[in-house]
Amino acid sequence: VQLQASGGGLVQPGGSMRLSCATSGRAFRSDTMGWFRQAPGKEREFVAASRGSLFSTYFADSVKGRFSISRDNAKSTVYLQMNSLKPEDTAVYYCALDPPPTAIAGRISDAVSYDYWGQGTLVTVSS
Repeated sequence: VQLQASGGGLVQPGGSMRLSCATSGRAFRSDTMGWFRQAPGKEREFVAASRGSLFSTYFADSVKGRFSISRDNAKSTVYLQMNSLKPEDTAVYYCALDPPPTAIAGRISDAVSYDYWGQGTLVTVSS
């Protein structure tokens, strides 16, 4: 199983950016896909997740209303659309995959629920 994250870079505060995570080696449709991030000197934290089988999405409070997550099952790709970006969104963003049987909703924000991880893509929000 491989996950390839892309789309990071430098963006000004208030701007938008879309991250992509292409997967291979999995059926994908029933997988839970998550996005996490790690800022310098901080622990990795949950950002968003999409449960393929239930068509449900989850977001950290810090990004609700600004970020959205979507998936293209035909392309085995998950996207993270980030709007109204703030300097505190600066981090390395990682995509992760939780294959069936997937974690319950209460554990979807736990990094340990995910078996496979991408390499990370750096997002820098700065003027």
